[in-house]
Order: sequence, then structure tokens, then C-alpha cells
Amino acid sequence: MIHLTDAQIDELIDIDDAIPALERGFRGLAGGNAAVQKRVRTEAGGVKLSTLGAVMPELGVAGAKVYSTIAGQFNFSIVLFSTVDGSLLATLEANAITRLRTAATTVVAVRALARKHATTAAVFGTGVQGRAHALALAAHTELKSFRIVGLEGTDELAAEINAAGASRGVGAVVSDAKDAVRGADVIVTATRATGALFDGATVPQGALVAAIGSSLPHTRELDDALIARATRIVVELRDQAREEAGDLVLAKPGTFDWADTVELGDVLVGRATGRVRDDDVIVYKAVGIGLQDIVLAGIAWEKHVSRNTTGLRGASQGPQ
Repeated sequence: MIHLTDAQIDELIDIDDAIPALERGFRGLAGGNAAVQKRVRTEAGGVKLSTLGAVMPELGVAGAKVYSTIAGQFNFSIVLFSTVDGSLLATLEANAITRLRTAATTVVAVRALARKHATTAAVFGTGVQGRAHALALAAHTELKSFRIVGLEGTDELAAEINAAGASRGVGAVVSDAKDAVRGADVIVTATRATGALFDGATVPQGALVAAIGSSLPHTRELDDALIARATRIVVELRDQAREEAGDLVLAKPGTFDWADTVELGDVLVGRATGRVRDDDVIVYKAVGIGLQDIVLAGIAWEKHVSRNTTGLRGASQGPQ
């Protein structure tokens, strides 16, 4: 049995691996070739234990991510099993995977849902996920102009984007919420806010709003004005979103119809429509599902085994 640390996982997989793998994973879920276990939360004495998982026969793996939450701090681990014989394949630290899989999935969503020729993005949040999203979108989409909104670290994040993207014409500036939203093609919210970050009435026609900061039913980043304007609301897994997506759960009755929401995988395979017109306002509401974690855990495990098998084979052959 293998144990992989966050440092090892960072060496094994990166966002170039994660984006296509997660797109295949969501397509597989839409095609009935995977199953997802909704998150279960258990809490006592201020300590919360959460579990979510997936069965991925096409990858040959099944597993669960388990994590603790204490005073707002998270620690993630994954247990990975074989779908061939049920054996325990690996345990993995999963802080790196959690950071990577969320931003990579948003890249998939932006590619599928943003309007053509989208160039301007507003990113709310400069923490782990805000930074990961800004850098991933700057490197792996056609977005060129970034407006960074946050409580701290905004100058540093803008400078990092400017340094990494200068050769490709990608740049970033620090902004306030009102100016960031004005004229933005893509708006990403990756904060720990408990209430709306901006007035949804000011979001321009044609914008894609990707809200990924909240996975609790009592917190939100978007207001009812924006939810009501959305031509389409896209989620990862409808059953889980109905329980956890505070942006939607807290919306006033009649603001939207759950029956009209669609899942990202269905959009990717063409079973459901995402954007129809350039001026559609699209909301992508993410809470994180086990499929994302197990897909990347499976790839990390497979790469680790492949590298070590190759090394052992070369060593056994001896000098030539």
C-alpha cells in the first residue's frame, strides 16, 4: 500500500494533467460510467468531519476524501481502492488535490460556458482558491485582463499574474468590487463571504459568474438579483447542490426553478444546453464533489506506480 504526501502529489500531477482528466471525469459521470457519493458532515464539540467520494470504474479506482474542519481550518486525506479486486491502493494527503481540482474544474466550466472572445475577468478572493483560480484562468483560457478584488494580498497576486503572463499579453490590476464587475466577461468568487459580494443587477449581459467559495447552505456570495437574471444555472451535481449551495438554497422562492438547473457533465456531452446567446447571463455554482478528488487521486497513484515500476525495471536490468 502506498502513501503519497502533498509534496509528492505536486511533483506527480499539475493543472495540465488535471484539466483534461476532470473533463473526462464529468463526461463519464454524465454517461453513467461513474457514481458520486454526496458529502456527509458530522460535527461535535466544534469539530467537523466530512466525507465525500466516487466510484470510477473507467479509471479502476474508487475512494473517499475525508477531512476535518476545526476553527475554519481544513485537513484533507483520500483513501483509494481498486475497482478490480477491492484492494486498498493508497492513502493520499489531499490538500494539494483539493486546491488543484477546484481551479481546474472552473477552467473546464469557463471554456464551456463563457461567451466567445471573452477577455476580461474579475476574481474575488486572494486566498488559496482565489490565487489558484486566477493563475489557472490566466494560463489556460483566452482571458487576458484580470481585476483582483480581496482583503489582502491583492498587489502580490496581481504582480504574480503580470510576471507569468507578460509574454502572452496577460495582465492584472487591483480593483474594488464595483469596478471589477463592470464590463467583466467572467466573474469568479472564491471567498469565505457569508453574504453577496456585489449587486447582481450590475453584472453585464453575457457574463459568466463562477461561484466557488461557499459549500454551506447558510452562506452565499451571490444575491437574488443575479440568480433571477441567470439564463442558465449550472452545477456539478444537482442533488448535492440542493443541499449545500447557499447561493441557491437561500434564494427567495420563485427566484429560479431547480428543475431548470443543469449539470456540468451534461453540458459537456451536449445533453443539456449551457450558453445559447452571447448576451446570456450564466451562473456556474460549484460546491466540490467527490468525483474531482478521486479522478486526481487515481492519476497521481497511477503515475507514482508507473514511475517506480519503470525505475525498478531499469535497475533490474543493470548496466549495459
